[in-house]
Amino acid sequence: MKTWSWGNIPVAEHRLLPLTWSDSAPDFSRAEGPFLAYGYGRSYGDVPVNDGGALLQTSSLNRVLSFDRDSGVLHCEAGTSLQDILSFCVPAGWFLPVTPGTQFVSLGGAVANDVHGKNHHCAGTFGCHVLGFDLVRSNGETMWCSLTENKPLFAATIGGLGLTGLILTVKLQLKKIVSNLVDVENIPFANLAQGLDLFKQYNASTYSVAWIDCIAGGSALGRGIFSYGEHSERRSITTPANRQVSVPFNFPSFALNKYSVRAFNEVYYKKGCMGTPGIQQSYYEPFFYPLDKLLKWNRIYGKKGFYQYQCVVPFGDNDEGAAAIEKMLTLISHSGNASFLAVLKVFGDKQSPGILSFPMKGITLALDFSNRGARTLALFSELDKIVINNGGRVYPAKDARMSADAFSRFFPQWQEFEQYIDDQFSSSFWRRVTEGLK
Repeated sequence: MKTWSWGNIPVAEHRLLPLTWSDSAPDFSRAEGPFLAYGYGRSYGDVPVNDGGALLQTSSLNRVLSFDRDSGVLHCEAGTSLQDILSFCVPAGWFLPVTPGTQFVSLGGAVANDVHGKNHHCAGTFGCHVLGFDLVRSNGETMWCSLTENKPLFAATIGGLGLTGLILTVKLQLKKIVSNLVDVENIPFANLAQGLDLFKQYNASTYSVAWIDCIAGGSALGRGIFSYGEHSERRSITTPANRQVSVPFNFPSFALNKYSVRAFNEVYYKKGCMGTPGIQQSYYEPFFYPLDKLLKWNRIYGKKGFYQYQCVVPFGDNDEGAAAIEKMLTLISHSGNASFLAVLKVFGDKQSPGILSFPMKGITLALDFSNRGARTLALFSELDKIVINNGGRVYPAKDARMSADAFSRFFPQWQEFEQYIDDQFSSSFWRRVTEGLK
């Protein structure tokens, strides 16, 4: 069957092998590989793609094995979605310790991509809160991996892009909360420098993020809306109705262009400037998952799909990272490539246990671009040069085009990681970024 990632790039042919019970691991000797686990397909590029191989469909591995309401320790099958976890742990007074910008991802996928969120500066990555997991190797062996048992495989699998074997179950430490509300304040800023100053000013806040207008230039370069939040101390309110809508069809390819995106950014920024000042209370979903209420929103980019480019560059007192981000925004503004969604966050220095984990202390910029072919790819190559020259890296979970040379510069530890890859597991991403390096 044909499958594709969330960015609809690339479309590939696979054999799909559904899994149903974590205590009945597949017999790899009876199927033809290479293999790759596949949850909900929300990675943007070709990390969840295994063209010509077999995908192990894990979404039916969605059972809760144990949940200690006193300690917040949760043990689930790896196909359980973050949405399903939140549906029962939030009413019980617990929350995910780290969450990406969508709840429609699997627990195993969160481990394999070592996802991060708005609280990296104080909580680190998802992998920092994983207590252990069951990993099935293609030789049939099931291994419990943690900081004390099979530690090398534990480190390789967190952020290991699904290449070390099949994650069957995950044990996770949740975060204590008293409410399903979040106290949020939105603050407009006029340019990049002001935005980065807000990150420094509110560094003690648990959650922080900024939307930026990547089309604005001149004195308004990098303007945007900064948001910070804390779990509210006010007792929980009734869960609001889940009003979701779905994009019914693929938009025409010309719908998102520099003119339509410029108009949207102008309206969005002005709306933010006119918003109610001060701290407001929000249900947790709009704050953590603003796009989840719009199902199949990837269709907005049309049949040709879209790319997401996310990078991180070091950021410290010398502001070198700020200069790199400024160069990137200037390049994007002048290129005519319009990014509909642009998000800025600051990473802290908490080290992930994962060998290939993406975050590092610095500024991370995430941008979505419609697929305009060679013009878009040429822009990315120029952005890569800025990231490389500033000692940064690009996020594999969002990538569909980085070169093998760029990957080896972003992740020089890839050879250390490679020794732990299961020889029957592979992905289109890994084959692409290691071609010619071995």
